[in-house]
Order: sequence, then structure tokens, then C-alpha cells
Amino acid sequence: MSTIKTIYKGDLRTSAQHVLSGNVLITDAPLDNMGKGESFSPTDLLATSLGSCMLTIMGIAANNHSFSIDNTEVEIEKIMASNPRRVSEIVVVFNMPSFEYSDKEKQILLKAAQSCPVALSLSKELIQTIIFNFQR
Repeated sequence: MSTIKTIYKGDLRTSAQHVLSGNVLITDAPLDNMGKGESFSPTDLLATSLGSCMLTIMGIAANNHSFSIDNTEVEIEKIMASNPRRVSEIVVVFNMPSFEYSDKEKQILLKAAQSCPVALSLSKELIQTIIFNFQR
């Protein structure tokens, strides 16, 4: 059984359905690649996947060590290259809530982010820049 069912809708748009839940996600080609840019592009989803995966694994680690990362915000920048067209770098900036994190907790979060399945699945050529902004 498949996990995702995707249909090409025309005009450089796809509709992807998460089979188990029925949730649907639309993609559009970006403006700089002949698209309308009306939704996430496939490469946007790649970058989003990395940030969301890191945040999820950090949440698991925080729960396992009895501290919270609730309300952490993530800003993700996707940097494209050409010849061939590809994502060359993803910058993931974690804006942590104003909790007092110990040095140990900070290390747990960094290690969790770096060990998420998406991060470990991407090419070594794709630069993953991870920045933590801890509030004081």
C-alpha cells in the first residue's frame, strides 16, 4: 500500500494525498521555473521537510529529557543553484521560546536536529546550516 498518491493536475501543479489521513497538499512550480508560485514548490517541501523533521526529533528528545520546546518557531531558507538546477543549501533557524535551557539541553537539541531522518537522507553535497537562537 502506498503512503502518498500524487496526481498531475496540469499547469505545473500536483495534488498529493496522504493515503492514511486523506489530507491533501498542492504543489506549484515556482515563478522562476515557469510556474505560478501559488503554493509550495517541490523544493520548498524538501526544505520544509528538513525543518519539520528536525523540530519533530527535537520534540521527542525534549519529551524524553523532561523539558519543553513548545512554541519554537523555525525559519527556513532554501538556496538554489544551477547547472544542474538543485537545492544547494538549506538554512534552518530555530527561534527558541524564552525558557532557560541548560547547556546540556542545548546540546541535546542540536544533536537531535542533526540526527533527524531527513537530514541523514539528504546528499552530503547539500549544505545544511543550522542556527539556534536561544532567548535570554
